[in-house]
Amino acid sequence: MNQTSVADTLREYLSLLELLDDAYWEASSIQHKDMLYDIISIFSQEVAEMNKLSVQDHHYPYEVITEGIRRVVPKLERLDEKRDEVIQRTQTLTDFRDILSSVLGILEAQLRTL
Repeated sequence: MNQTSVADTLREYLSLLELLDDAYWEASSIQHKDMLYDIISIFSQEVAEMNKLSVQDHHYPYEVITEGIRRVVPKLERLDEKRDEVIQRTQTLTDFRDILSSVLGILEAQLRTL
């Protein structure tokens, strides 16, 4: 399998962050907001580090940078299991399903190489 480039990964992570932000504001309980905020924080740190890379380096294969991103897969899987309960809006839920499989694919490929 070809590794995803930094640019493609950054685009996927930013899309996920946007959806998680929407889900956070749509969430009806503090527990759901806490779960979403934790995941948002992890991806925000990774994206911040990726943004420090030179634009010329964005064609290189992506490699995880922060420690938190290595541990986010179980959190994403838990969110996926509870997505109908946590994510209230139909559009957010539909978009989340689409982007989550892509992000999990990137992360699982990274964890296999570690």
